[in-house]
Amino acid sequence: MANIREQLEETEAQTLSPKACLSRNSKGRVRPEALHSFRTAFQRDRDRILHSKSFRRLKHKTQVFLAPFGDHYRTRLTHTLEVSQIARTIAKALRLNEDLTEAIALGHDLGHTPFGHSGEETLAKLLPGGFSHYEQSLRVVEKLEYEGKGLNLTFEVRDGIGRHSKGRGKILDRKKEDLPATLEGQIVRVSDVIGYVNHDIDDALRAGIIKESDIPRHLVGVLGRWHATRIDKMVVDVVEASLKIDLDRISMSEEIMKSVVELRDFLYERVYYNSSALEELRKTEKIMRDLYEYLLEHPEGYVKDYPQGDALEKRAGDVIAGMTDRYALTLYEKTFFPRSWQS
Repeated sequence: MANIREQLEETEAQTLSPKACLSRNSKGRVRPEALHSFRTAFQRDRDRILHSKSFRRLKHKTQVFLAPFGDHYRTRLTHTLEVSQIARTIAKALRLNEDLTEAIALGHDLGHTPFGHSGEETLAKLLPGGFSHYEQSLRVVEKLEYEGKGLNLTFEVRDGIGRHSKGRGKILDRKKEDLPATLEGQIVRVSDVIGYVNHDIDDALRAGIIKESDIPRHLVGVLGRWHATRIDKMVVDVVEASLKIDLDRISMSEEIMKSVVELRDFLYERVYYNSSALEELRKTEKIMRDLYEYLLEHPEGYVKDYPQGDALEKRAGDVIAGMTDRYALTLYEKTFFPRSWQS
């Protein structure tokens, strides 16, 4: 008699699209493991990410606004949860694998630095080999979590995490080789952009950085005025455009894609790199640079001895990238601020 996992795998085969990535067809893990009795391979990956230390730290990492006083500003954690829900909605509509989609979405930003865009730019300057959060996210799950053993995730989840973003590059490349290997991974890539272009505008409006009237009128005309309206418009378009090409890849219509890219460019110009953001960049750059140089001189107690064979600079970068905003600020104060003499 089939166990629960085998029944779930059979249900996938009977109900999902022929283009879906089935759990039982996974390319597997680097270290072979016994199969679970009632969880599929992708369910196990999702659970491992959800229970990881790096996932918990996302709640204290900046999305856009550094240490905001308001309760409703996004953090990396709330961004991740919003992306996960958008991605699952698309996956369900297209009859693709929700468990795989969710696992990739929950793990896609594990490698993000403290201090948002400013932190990533600073670390890219500091590290000899540069830095990108999507490569670091893959490094976290492969080499840093679980005391250097990694989470031993499936190939499909690791591929989706490592290829979920190209920064300001093309959202969905025309060439399949430049995209995640699975349609589920491609869903997360487009859902990440749908998530942040919408919620970062929402936060920027709340912060008074921009006004509704600043958003280009033609974009409002195409995408809608309200936060929920814009997300729905983009999600529906992804589903319809992908079905239109018979799920050859995940797609967007030319009109919506053009509008999303323009909206992203608007955010970079008016929100991420406005004058106040640049001032914060200067402050956080000094914090990260000073901490990085301190760790190189005093690695003991902070810098791990794994991954073996990696240079001290790379491993010190792992420590900086893993910090939450408040930990970085606390460590900076402890390390560089004078203390009152205790009698």
